[in-house]
Amino acid sequence: MNNIVGFGLFALGVILLIFGFNASQSFSSEVSRFFTGNPTDRAMWMIIGGAAAVVIGLFLAITGARRRG
Repeated sequence: MNNIVGFGLFALGVILLIFGFNASQSFSSEVSRFFTGNPTDRAMWMIIGGAAAVVIGLFLAITGARRRG
């Protein structure tokens, strides 16, 4: 069961990373970066959440596979 949840979290994390990187290249992020030096909060949270989901998903998938074998 951990395998399925792990791979699901991994896939969700990859999708969030893609959306986050696309959002960080948007016009609003460019304007925010010009004034503050950082992209928008939404883009940053998508990138952070995506990275966390990828790490947790890989951990669950690996530990789930290790328990079976």
